[in-house]
Amino acid sequence: MIANADALLKPLTIKGLTIRNRVMSTSHAPGYGRDGKPQERYQLYHAEKAKGGIGLTMFGGSSSVAVDSPAAPWNQISVADDSVIPYFRQFADRVHAHGGKLMIQLTHMGRRTKWDTEHWLPTISPSPRREPASRTIPKEMEAEDIARVVKSFAQAARRCREGGLDGCEVSAAHGHLIDQFWSPSVNQRTDKYGGSLENRMRFGIEVLEAMRAEVGDDYVIGIRMSGDEMIADGLSQEDCLTIAAEYARRGLVDFLNILGGQARDHIAHAISLPNMSFPVAPFLFLPSAIKREVDVPVFHAQRVTDLATAARAVAEGHVDMVAMTRAHIADPHLVKKLSEGRADDIRQCVGAGYCIDRIYVGGDALCIQNAATGREATMPHEIRKADLRRRVVVIGAGPGGLEAARVCAERGHAVVLFEKGAAAGGQISIAAKAGWREAMSGITRWLVSQVTKLGVDLRLNTEATEEAVLAEKPDVVIVATGGTPFRGHAKGAEQHAVTTAEVLTGAVEPTGSVLLYDEMGQHNAASVAEQLAKRGCLVEIATHDRMIAEEVGTTNQPIHLRELYKLGVVMSPNMELIEIFPEGNRLVAALRNTMTDAEEERVVDRVVVDHGTLPVDGLYRALKASSVNHGQTDQDALLRGEPQPYDLSKGYALYRIGDAVAGRNIHAAIYDALRLCKDL
Repeated sequence: MIANADALLKPLTIKGLTIRNRVMSTSHAPGYGRDGKPQERYQLYHAEKAKGGIGLTMFGGSSSVAVDSPAAPWNQISVADDSVIPYFRQFADRVHAHGGKLMIQLTHMGRRTKWDTEHWLPTISPSPRREPASRTIPKEMEAEDIARVVKSFAQAARRCREGGLDGCEVSAAHGHLIDQFWSPSVNQRTDKYGGSLENRMRFGIEVLEAMRAEVGDDYVIGIRMSGDEMIADGLSQEDCLTIAAEYARRGLVDFLNILGGQARDHIAHAISLPNMSFPVAPFLFLPSAIKREVDVPVFHAQRVTDLATAARAVAEGHVDMVAMTRAHIADPHLVKKLSEGRADDIRQCVGAGYCIDRIYVGGDALCIQNAATGREATMPHEIRKADLRRRVVVIGAGPGGLEAARVCAERGHAVVLFEKGAAAGGQISIAAKAGWREAMSGITRWLVSQVTKLGVDLRLNTEATEEAVLAEKPDVVIVATGGTPFRGHAKGAEQHAVTTAEVLTGAVEPTGSVLLYDEMGQHNAASVAEQLAKRGCLVEIATHDRMIAEEVGTTNQPIHLRELYKLGVVMSPNMELIEIFPEGNRLVAALRNTMTDAEEERVVDRVVVDHGTLPVDGLYRALKASSVNHGQTDQDALLRGEPQPYDLSKGYALYRIGDAVAGRNIHAAIYDALRLCKDL
């Protein structure tokens, strides 16, 4: 067991509520809400964490208390009327059945939302200052608006109590309405709600007093707030200490949930939701400072990805409870595994940010490495044994092949895994070589440790041939051979371009001036541009898209852009690479502006391209004819969650997954493997 585990597993009592350990998941917005309600998918997602041993799970990050804080954006929860109460009761019953406690986060978003969704009401704020992130200019709140919103918070708290929730948390973080009143970066009022910090605290005090009057002194109410907004014109650490101490002194809050930063624009958002470029627990000093000043429990969440860090934070007295939100997305059973002495089996969050990044482009939260998260109704976190033991051959030890081997072995099958390289990992091993993306290698480490523990026959440095596969007398063959980098369609690219993969693997080491052309808009090109610039190359990154790394989400793209600007990389959007040809000992790259068709040329030492991958499918095609299913996956059975309908008494079934089918991403490869193999 890890050091200080006993501190982490010790119960915490807040008023009359006893939480079984010091591990929690903060309120967040997975995009699972439906019609403004936390329905089955949302409930099962949190119930799985309770099943996995968590002490407290919070849901409904940014659950709206009023109609002018719409729930529709990002599929949020509305607590603006009593129709949500039955869903809360059902939700609480599900979590309580597994011994966990359940709370919700209540908020009014103020200016930090959209006016042109749902009810088409204007956004509101203490002052009519536009927020860059939400892009709205709010209405300045009148006295009547303030009174209305205060009442809305109180009624929402009542609904939480009547719904059987164990408590609620008010959001005054990330630039929501309460901290819009607090922050001088927003609040320019000259009445009793503006000016001095004492005045700016008034609205939040009125909200909490009204909530307390509605639900009574015995109901748990907390607040989530920043310990330092980390912007020049915002709340300082001293300001935040003052607010926290005053709210606690008045008895308004039963706990304080402290984070660092806020989220008024893209880079502030990325800092407040730190990705793998940040150290572990980068802002722990903020709750630690507040804990010294208050006599209520202090919670904290921000990139606490491993239990050793979490346990130390509690044992050393920095916090009373530590949140491992993204860590639970990666493995909702991590507390159970810790308590059972199985810490090595925990699938540790690598900080890729795939879960959050999907939300901010209108998707649902999914884990890059755990395809069951968010799909609890159809995908298992614990694999059940098969009725009949089969012999399975998997070809390729990238993420898809490793997951296929793991799941098949968990099913009880005899598994042989061929990998022609000296190490497992596939394209993850390449991506992990790109600067601050090294933590991606954690995905491979966990999968390799699991297949090893499960007795998979992993054959490294062994290329699978048709003869070698058939010699195993398989019942099932799974081709997970991945993809090979594509140089694109530009004239001369095949002869004169190199790929980002070749740069990352060290097969090519460009020097001098480099044009990097990115057709994908993902991490690869931006990461390679950073790496080349750090080596001293003069780098221009061009893309067909409207911006660099256009497909990369909110927690990662700003970090890429920040680094590219710092390194002096030239960024050229709306450009198409049309030709590469030699000129002396250099290359000429011809680019066409996608908006005007104007053509330009660059004379450079190297041209690097990222066009994704094409399937490595030669072995699949060689095996296809002799398979009982001609290599086809029955899609209807797959989507129904039923076994594939092929008669294995007549021969072997052949399937292919991941980039061996089409170039996609890590999550797609792992999901392909899980949903196929869970029923084999």
